[in-house]
Amino acid sequence: MPLPRTPALTVDCVVIDGEGRLLLIRRKNPPYAGKYALPGGFVDVGETVEDACRRELKEETGIKAGRLGLIGVYSDPRRDPRGHTCSVAFLTRIVRASPKAGDDAAEAQWVKHWSTLELAFDHARILADARRKLRSPGAHR
Repeated sequence: MPLPRTPALTVDCVVIDGEGRLLLIRRKNPPYAGKYALPGGFVDVGETVEDACRRELKEETGIKAGRLGLIGVYSDPRRDPRGHTCSVAFLTRIVRASPKAGDDAAEAQWVKHWSTLELAFDHARILADARRKLRSPGAHR
């Protein structure tokens, strides 16, 4: 039996540093070229979502992730204008690192006051969920 046609699988990574800043990229390519976004991208065949998250973070920012905590799964068919994607979002904390843009990121930087920025895709929703997780008892440290 052939495999069914399904949404593309992606990952997004919320990275917080020791000063409480958020790691964001500026997208180099459409959709949302020039907009701030979370590091992330498509999962390769044969790759776990955790490995994809670590790979995408390293490719786009030069930063290596440690422990990953699950934020949630985001599957709104309208979340990506290119087509239906399903994203698994993770949270990680980095004590200190200097980001360097790579792959399809035009820029990578730590942002202190990010809550008022217009973000690509549904990344504002992912960040709202991450904030709730960070405030809950036993939150990912």
